[in-house]
Amino acid sequence: MQDQSVFATLVAINCNEHTEKKGNLTYLSWAWAWQIVKSHYPDATYTIYESPDGWNYFTDGRTCWVKVGVTIQSLEHIEYLPVMDQRNQSIPFEAIRSTDVNKAIQRALTKACARHGLGLYIYAGEDLPDVQQPQQYGPQQPAVQYPQQPVQPPQYSQPQQASVQQPRQQGWRQSRNQYYAGQQQPQQPQH
Repeated sequence: MQDQSVFATLVAINCNEHTEKKGNLTYLSWAWAWQIVKSHYPDATYTIYESPDGWNYFTDGRTCWVKVGVTIQSLEHIEYLPVMDQRNQSIPFEAIRSTDVNKAIQRALTKACARHGLGLYIYAGEDLPDVQQPQQYGPQQPAVQYPQQPVQPPQYSQPQQASVQQPRQQGWRQSRNQYYAGQQQPQQPQH
């Protein structure tokens, strides 16, 4: 008998007894998911990635996200997950707490296990938009009002060409040096 692939082994496991319902979403316990992965693949590992500053989350200054990878038989699946509140909305950077980051890491670990097959069916359709509640991204901005008539670009005058017969102006360094030596008043550059 030939061994099944990692995915075929894990996707065949029924996870329903180990899920919880929160709102309209179903969650798989991270501890149970990791226990099942390790019982089938004892050499499996996971990685919590750190930012260049050494934090266990990444930020763009507005919100945060975590990055977790699960490696089974030399194949790593990485999951990026925003740090979210109980309504599954991104938490503003200023309001992030360490417990929020920890929860996001555990959720990302579970989802990375799902990429290997364990409980993947639980996440089917989660990326579909909720048509009953439109998402709001930050404060609502008023619609941009465009002018009725096209705006004409500003007219710039052409630079004047120096005549060949004019004597050459002294260089700015020479002017500066003479000024600081007290030999002349500063001259305004001519354009």
